[in-house]
Amino acid sequence: MTRKNFLVILMSIEIMLLAVNLNFIFFSVYLDDIIGQMFALYVLTVAAAESAIGLAILVVYYRIRGVIAIDNISALKG
Repeated sequence: MTRKNFLVILMSIEIMLLAVNLNFIFFSVYLDDIIGQMFALYVLTVAAAESAIGLAILVVYYRIRGVIAIDNISALKG
């Protein structure tokens, strides 16, 4: 990983998922099909869960270590 900030990594993942959602919605409207819009709602649900879990891991890691460093994130194992 070249990024050292965990929040930037989470935000980048969210932006990628939102771009996929826009594609699903645009193609759904273009093809006059509701399936793309339903799948976009599913992806939004997964993205919200991913953000909540990622931020929870970040808070636990900060409480344990006192500093947020991506290099030492493997210390959460076990």
